[in-house]
Amino acid sequence: MNKKIFKFTLLCIILIFIAPPAMAMDKDTGVILADDQGKILYSRNKDRPFTPASILKILTSLAAVDYFGMDHRFKTLYAYDKISKNLYIKGFGDPLFISEVIQELCGQILAKTKARTINNIILDHSFFHQDIQIPGTGNSLNPYDATSGALCANFNTLSFKWSPIQRGYVSAEPQTPLLPSFLGEVKASGQKQGRILLSPKQRRDYPGLLIKFFLTKKGVPVTGIISQGSFDPAKGQFTFESPFTLEEIIQKLLKYSNNFMANQLILAMGADKEGAPATLEKGVNVLEVFSRKKLGLTQLTLAEGSGISRKNRISPNQMLKILMEFMPFHGLLEIKGEEYYKTGTLSDVRCRAGFIRGNDKRLYPFVIMINKKNKRYDSIHRDLLRRVNMITKDN
Repeated sequence: MNKKIFKFTLLCIILIFIAPPAMAMDKDTGVILADDQGKILYSRNKDRPFTPASILKILTSLAAVDYFGMDHRFKTLYAYDKISKNLYIKGFGDPLFISEVIQELCGQILAKTKARTINNIILDHSFFHQDIQIPGTGNSLNPYDATSGALCANFNTLSFKWSPIQRGYVSAEPQTPLLPSFLGEVKASGQKQGRILLSPKQRRDYPGLLIKFFLTKKGVPVTGIISQGSFDPAKGQFTFESPFTLEEIIQKLLKYSNNFMANQLILAMGADKEGAPATLEKGVNVLEVFSRKKLGLTQLTLAEGSGISRKNRISPNQMLKILMEFMPFHGLLEIKGEEYYKTGTLSDVRCRAGFIRGNDKRLYPFVIMINKKNKRYDSIHRDLLRRVNMITKDN
């Protein structure tokens, strides 16, 4: 036997069968470490289901890539009625319909329609069901409770701060105005700086209010109201494509662990595949079918796509299969040293999944799933890094 192969095999045997005290685990902890071919080098409770928290976003991202493709761009339709001078906007679940995108949309609207004045702005939210409840979210004004929708501006949130110079609240984002109609909610938050979730009525109007602001800023007055209605393609429709590709969306989703963006993706997939309006059931069904047909996963439990629900249940071994498929896209994950990773945290839940690059330049997928407080998360993480270093130290 080749000396290097013998040494590698011996190290693997030692690491598999001799676990240090720091790695002592019970039923509330699951761990797995494998090589880049999927061969398991170390595991504990690998087939036991756990609450994955936000590492579930890796599965959602993988499904979106498979369904839409990396170059996919979300679209928004618009039409201008030259007689009524009404502007119609219809959304299709763009997860990144932010101020910069809305400004670009407004520029295209003016270039294509040649409008010099606009009466009412009519928003069509019908591609998504109007009452989608994501399990795990609440009714607070915290951004993690953001609700989904076909046309949502800035994740349905406002970012603000107190300005001692202006002696009042201002936007914390230079590209986004803090509209006067929202000052009451900002003051009621009792915070000097932060981000709050808009009320349900405000969420539906907010895209139109921002469009009105940016159109007016470009010299085109909006004289009417913001209302909800049906998009009429007979008015002469145009298609606006997001400047962000799906690849860019997923990179931001994973970096900021954005629950809203993750669920927008599964809802958009569900509506696209099974027909509008989008519902949580359609979105989860697309995710389950992908998991079953493309990954061979039949026993996992999915309630939504972001990991905010404790009803989601996945085993470390199932997460390993997800990581093996995600390996070509590992560069979209957060990077620290030689590790590409995604964390997931809920109360009494700490998870981590990703890849450790060994000294041999190969990627070693790993999963840590802890569903109980104070269960040696940091020591387990250090031990996995040590194991990869020991296995590959002569390379």
